Amino acid sequence: MATTPAPPTAPPKPTWDPQPEPPFPWLRPTIRIRLTLLYGGMFLIAGILLLSIIYLLAAQALNVGSELPFKIVSGQVGSSTCNLPSRSSSDEINKALYDCVNQQRQHALDDLLSRSLLALLGLAIIAFAFGFAMAGRVLSPLGHITRTARAVAGSDLSRRIKLDGPDDELKELADTFDDMLERLQRAFTAQQRFVGNASHELRTPLAINRTLLEVHLSGPGVPTEMQQLGKTLLATNERSEQLVEGLLLLARSDNQIVERKPVDLAEVASQAIDQVHAEAEAKGVKIRGQRAPVVVQGNGVLLERIALNLVQNAVRYNLPKDGWVEVTTEVQHGRAVLEVSNTGPMVPAYEVDNLFEPFRRLRTERTGSDKGVGLGLSIARSVARAHGGHIVAQPRDGGGLVMRVTLPI
Repeated sequence: MATTPAPPTAPPKPTWDPQPEPPFPWLRPTIRIRLTLLYGGMFLIAGILLLSIIYLLAAQALNVGSELPFKIVSGQVGSSTCNLPSRSSSDEINKALYDCVNQQRQHALDDLLSRSLLALLGLAIIAFAFGFAMAGRVLSPLGHITRTARAVAGSDLSRRIKLDGPDDELKELADTFDDMLERLQRAFTAQQRFVGNASHELRTPLAINRTLLEVHLSGPGVPTEMQQLGKTLLATNERSEQLVEGLLLLARSDNQIVERKPVDLAEVASQAIDQVHAEAEAKGVKIRGQRAPVVVQGNGVLLERIALNLVQNAVRYNLPKDGWVEVTTEVQHGRAVLEVSNTGPMVPAYEVDNLFEPFRRLRTERTGSDKGVGLGLSIARSVARAHGGHIVAQPRDGGGLVMRVTLPI
């Protein structure tokens, strides 16, 4: 990022906000809805097949269209249902009886079909409701597993599912998840111990080296060559201390924040600007922007680290002259937003994601600059995730970047 990169040779990929939430989240096809549709659909298909078979059997039994089992030879026949001729020949009377009987058979079949369809519709509604209830009962262990997983996502690794019931696939899944949580808890506990030990073992020698160098350089009669060497060693030692502090902070911030307090993002951003103000003036960079009060729940020290890292990067990676940095805080769509934009060199969109990797810079893979140790954006992303938020970057038209941190309120 220290030099102007070459023009992009690959199509940029979007690095702004993540995928938006669906407009109707309650319409998403959950497993319970799909199981309900499956149960109800199978019942409906079975009912249609059964109704078709019953209809065909009834039609065959009534024998619609067949000859009458009797004939009128002589005499008169009366009927309150059929319209029979009063004075006609036997053939005419038999034909009228044939038409009337077939009409009554067809009417009986139609009535059977209509009543069966109504009964099938009612039973289908009952089947879908019953399937929905049964799907909820079958999936209730999965709901318990999901709630436990969410609790674990909030850094409560001591939670266990301990699912009761028969030794089926769901219980096997829950037991496997409990075993995984046990291993994760041991791993995080070991990590916390390592961070504590490393904090002491790494800081102490560096602090001793710095003290010895400062004492030696402050003595009388130190040659100029030794003073120059001592200053170089002090700068190297300071860089090592920054690297150790950054690594330890990165390790600590990877976990969720358990103890949260109200923190005003505008105040955090103002404190970060105050710390970088002298460096900005020395580089001729103007800091501006409106910062509205936005209160979030989190750790004030870590949130200040986010703002400080972003503002420092915006000041250091800027134009040689007439550069500016804009820092704003606001509420958007019910979430707190801290935005830091700056002037600077052109940044290809497809290389922005690399800036969030530890020890990575634009066009380089390892640190080789005096502007930092290459952990600022990695720490900012880790802290944002620990607070349940995220940070994204977008190349700014004309050069520079726009960094946006979104946190829940």
